[in-house]
Amino acid sequence: MRRAVRSEAVRSSAVLSRAALFGGLAVLAAVPPVVAVVRTSAARPAPHQAAALTDGRARTGVPRVVGYRGLRLTVPAGWEVHDLERDPSRCVRYDRHAVYLGRPGPQPDCPARLVGRTEAIHLQPADRVRPAADGRASRTVVHGAQLATFDLPQTVDHEARLTVPEAGVTITGVYGTDPAALQRLLRHTRLTTTASAAGSRTTTPSTQATPSTPAIPAVPAVPSVPAVPGVPPVPAVPVAPPVPSMPAAAPVVRSVPSVPPEVSMPTEPSIPDGPFEPFEPDVPRGPDSASAPIVDRRPWVRGKGFDTCTAPSLKAMRAWRPSFKVTNIYIGGAARGCAQPNLTKRWVREVREMGYRITPTYVGLQAPCSSRPQRFSAKNAASQGAKSAVDAARKARALGIRKGAPIYYDMEAYKTNQPGCRAAVLRFVDNWVRKLKKAGYKPCLYSSVKSGIRDVGRAEGISRPVGVWFANWDGRAKVYGDPFIPDHWWNRHRRIKQYRGGHKERHGGVTINIDSNIVDGRVY
Repeated sequence: MRRAVRSEAVRSSAVLSRAALFGGLAVLAAVPPVVAVVRTSAARPAPHQAAALTDGRARTGVPRVVGYRGLRLTVPAGWEVHDLERDPSRCVRYDRHAVYLGRPGPQPDCPARLVGRTEAIHLQPADRVRPAADGRASRTVVHGAQLATFDLPQTVDHEARLTVPEAGVTITGVYGTDPAALQRLLRHTRLTTTASAAGSRTTTPSTQATPSTPAIPAVPAVPSVPAVPGVPPVPAVPVAPPVPSMPAAAPVVRSVPSVPPEVSMPTEPSIPDGPFEPFEPDVPRGPDSASAPIVDRRPWVRGKGFDTCTAPSLKAMRAWRPSFKVTNIYIGGAARGCAQPNLTKRWVREVREMGYRITPTYVGLQAPCSSRPQRFSAKNAASQGAKSAVDAARKARALGIRKGAPIYYDMEAYKTNQPGCRAAVLRFVDNWVRKLKKAGYKPCLYSSVKSGIRDVGRAEGISRPVGVWFANWDGRAKVYGDPFIPDHWWNRHRRIKQYRGGHKERHGGVTINIDSNIVDGRVY
């Protein structure tokens, strides 16, 4: 018995040695639907133990292999792995290295705001995947055999979405500054033999043949018409022979680009812009109660608002409606830190029908002297401001947000004691404003009252935002009388104040982590 145990230990040691030669990657266990096996000893974990290793808290110092619905993904050392089927309230965050498996729940528990991205991956079933925050379904189809050579496109929003049809899985991947790390991760993703042998859903395109067209059955000939006295007989009508079946066509494998080419827009000449646009006349106010069926069509509103990282469920929005008039949505951008599983064109329509007004916000690249990793530079500030405007307008249209609505650019706080950085911010904002106006939307700006708002307010010779949303967490729910922004800047229905940072509130039995706002400004 001891000899048998010793022999088994020798074999186990040899297995571990071979595994170390391949970078310490674990062997995938056949435990559906989600398995992450970390080989740290000679013993093989029990199925329930293997599944438990998908908990993000179980980090290791070596890479792991995670299996999900016919895909095997090599997870780098130190990354978290979260099973959303077991933890539906888990927030899909893009600001940390993590792999998320499955569909998120209806009400993810996210922080009030997350700004900034790194590499992260989310795998979920493709058959019922919800449209993304920009309103588009997956546009890139990558077959299993193509994953090893997949070229990740570098996009303005640092995000890619692709579907592997053999596994029925959609992969959403985001990256911080360089797509190379995410591309390597995707290239090490493999289709398992189970998926490739599971019928039409998982047949590899290299062996799948197009079914032949069935032969058309022969039509019997029409008999001759009987002879009539004095009339010559009518011969039978000949019938063409049946069409033979068509040979099977070789399949054509191609990858559709996930993001359409950047919209080319001519450079707009510099247009002098006064400090403010003409004010629109006040419109008589309608009922403000949650039960009021009238949808407010004014371009501005007064009242209480909140913003949170990910769009809440429609059920949560109904529960909160008696307490708030305004809510924020993050429609896109390279620094948006949360996934948006609920945000669709239908969500926008139904929330507005509840009586809410919305502040669409784009979280793009940040100032060169910002603490966030996604930054524009002094050299490319103008071009990046214009590109962000084009992308924000496209995402707003996809969500059904009509032209004439405001879109706020989220410019987080930065160091104002650096003149070069401040000048770059002003060039960025100037091009954001001009390009978004050209696209038909009202350009607005969110920033700290002590950095972006103050610098833009003092600047001369730039195109100014139509409205501002300024952050000053002093706890005072008043849009005017702030010591850092004069009352004559963006006055009369053109300003929103974020007066309290992240905290939890409960309304209608639903708890959400939010920032608090007081509104007398532009909304959709």
